[in-house]
Formats: sequence, structure tokens, C-alpha cells
Amino acid sequence: MAKNTLTITDNRNGATYEVPIQNDTVRAMDLRQIKEHSDDFGMMSYDPAFKNTASTTSRITLIDGARGVLQYRGYSIEELAAKSSFLEVAHLLISGELPNTDELGEFQHQITHHTMVHENIREFIDAFRYDAHPMGILVSTVAALSTFYPDAKEVSDPASRRLQMHRLIAKMPTLAAYAYRHRRGLPYIYPDNDLSYAGNLLNMLFKMTEVRYEPNPTVAKALDVLFILHADHEQNCSTSSMRAVGSSRADPFSATAAACAALYGPLHGGANEAVVRMLAEIGSVSNIPSYLERVKQGEVRLMGFGHRVYKNYDPRAKVIKSLAYDVFSELGQNPLIDIAVELEGKALDDPYFAERKLYPNVDFYSGLIYQSMNLPMDIFPVLFAIGRTPGWLAQWEEMLTDAEQKIARPRQVYVGKRDRSYVPIDQR
Repeated sequence: MAKNTLTITDNRNGATYEVPIQNDTVRAMDLRQIKEHSDDFGMMSYDPAFKNTASTTSRITLIDGARGVLQYRGYSIEELAAKSSFLEVAHLLISGELPNTDELGEFQHQITHHTMVHENIREFIDAFRYDAHPMGILVSTVAALSTFYPDAKEVSDPASRRLQMHRLIAKMPTLAAYAYRHRRGLPYIYPDNDLSYAGNLLNMLFKMTEVRYEPNPTVAKALDVLFILHADHEQNCSTSSMRAVGSSRADPFSATAAACAALYGPLHGGANEAVVRMLAEIGSVSNIPSYLERVKQGEVRLMGFGHRVYKNYDPRAKVIKSLAYDVFSELGQNPLIDIAVELEGKALDDPYFAERKLYPNVDFYSGLIYQSMNLPMDIFPVLFAIGRTPGWLAQWEEMLTDAEQKIARPRQVYVGKRDRSYVPIDQR
């Protein structure tokens, strides 16, 4: 009868080892028994950038990259985007189940109850230069919130954890809008808790002299769906950062600031901005063939295509493409959309890209929607952070309550010099 194990033969000494297989993985610590000599440290796995290493078990998000599947707690992203609100999805990620009417009402109340930030935060933002990047402001102000809520350090208390989650989900749009208004030199707008989550963000971003801001319902719905699509995505760079910092039992505001800092990088949260810049560089449908040839020659990159995990069409990209036309019907056609659609079609028909399984990802169309909303590109990653916050928090709490998890501390393979004699400075 077949055994659920892996037999390893060490050809250095002929020793054999039987290692258990669970969930199609072997535990890295089981490799420690493989030694050339009894006093060896033992074998480790070596995996730069964690391309094939699972650091945790999780019940939150499933990605089947080969089939182009994304599910939150077992629900398909397509169905959630079509039928749920962002706050429903936030509840799902954090609590494990979609809320009923009463539960959603209570959750919405908890969020709207915490949308305001201390006035000192406004003064803190005012201290930034007029041209400070909004993402830099967000990283700093999220971290600063930990000093306003010392109870956040009680990470072992479930009630305290839930309170901080409500605070963070509620305050992220406020901090984001304040960062945007500071960059524009505009007065800050307080939250309007009679509006929806996305509608309130639009109010804080765009309200001018009107007595009451009335968000465009199509635009508000599009923003809500974009938040759903970005809400979680398994163990990506920022989520791994959230878990790693949280593993030291840092408060969730500090851990979220670290996640925001990871998202700040152009290879993560800045990808949709890169797509917009690429489409603008192409400039015309007629220039697409020559641009694709430059991609094949390695001169430029095809931004918004391909993904570390997906080897099929990113399911979020399909939703966003349809969403883009809803927004354009209200706000006018983005002139870059024709280039994007034609570029997608030609790339998918080209064997070069098909053989490499390069399909559009979530970033390919999302930047065009934000641009059509008259939002500058430096705010794109800030909006990403708002949507990703419930996922970060769900992953953070799952890590805290997982008995197998300890403080994150990867091993290394040292390849530097050894046993050198110190030379005094006057002899160097």
C-alpha cells in the first residue's frame, strides 16, 4: 500500500530518510535530520523570495493559479464582486462568514463609529511637505495611530483585536483622503457617516463648497467593487510583512504600517500606475505591434501582464474590465482604454505571450478607472491599501491564533568570509 511519505537518499553517505507528506508539502524542519556528520547543523531548504515555500496554513484565501480561481473563505471573487458590498466582504474575511442583515448592520455601525481621527493627526499631516507622496503620509499616520490607542498592544485579547480592526478599516479612508487633500492644498473634509463606505471616501476626496456632497452611485459602486477585488490575495509581499511584523506581537497599527510600506513599492502597489504610464507611452493603437516587438526583445516590459501565482487569466481582471466601461459611461471614455483593449487582444493572440502564460492581471485596467475618476497616480497605492486592510487584519489575527506560528525568523546560507584576523587601522 502506498505511503504518504517521501524517501530521500543522501548520496554523500548513502543514508536514507523517510519524510511525511502533508497537504502536498514536506516540513522544512524534517530536513534537519539529514546530516553528513552527526555534529552537522542539518539540511535546510533554500528558497529566495519564497517562490515555493509555504510559511503557513490558512483558511482565508484560495488561489488556484493554473485555473485562474480566486476565492475568499470559499466564495468566488466573481460572485462576491457582483452581489456583495465591501463591508460584507470585510466581515467575511475577518469573521469567516458572510453576515446576515443584523450582523451587517452592527458591523457597519462599528465602522462608521470610528471614521474620525484625532485632530492631532491633522496637525501631523500638516507637518509634511506640500508635495509629500500620499503613500508616505499613509504609512506614517497609520503607524502614528498606535500612539493614540495604547490598548492596541493587547493583541492576545480577542475583544481588543476586534476593536482595532474596526478602527483601522474605518480610519484608512479618512487618512487616505487627508493625504490626498494635503497634496492638493485643500482643506480636510470630515467623514459623512450617512454615506456608504465608498461614498464617504469620495466625499472626503472631492467635496468642495457644496453643503452636502452626493457621490455618483456608479462611481461609488465601482470603487466598492475595486476594494473587494483587492481585499486579500494570499501570502503576497505586504501580507507577509503584516504577518512577520505581527509575529513579534507588535500592535496592529504598526504591523499595518509595515504592510503599507511594502505596498508602497512599485513592484507591488505601484503596478497599475506603471500600466497607465505604459499605455501613455504607446500612445496609439498603431504603435502596439512595435511595442510588443520591443517587449520580445527585452527592451521594455509588458506591464499589467503575468503574475507570480496566476498562470491563467486573473479573475479580477475580467471583473475590472467590465467595471471600467460602467465608469466610462458616467464619466466619459478614457482615451487609453482603446489602446488597452487592443494591446490585450494582440498579446493574447501572440504565441510568444501565450506560451509564457502572460495574461492580464488586476492592475491592467484598475489604473484606467482611477484615472477616469480624476485621481492622480500617486493616490493609486493608497486606494489599494484601503481595500487590502481587511485582508491584512484577517491574516494578522489568523497568524496570532495559530499555535504553530512563532516570531518570524528566516534562516540564511552564509557565503561570506570566515575567521579573519583583525587589522588595526594604522596597519590597513
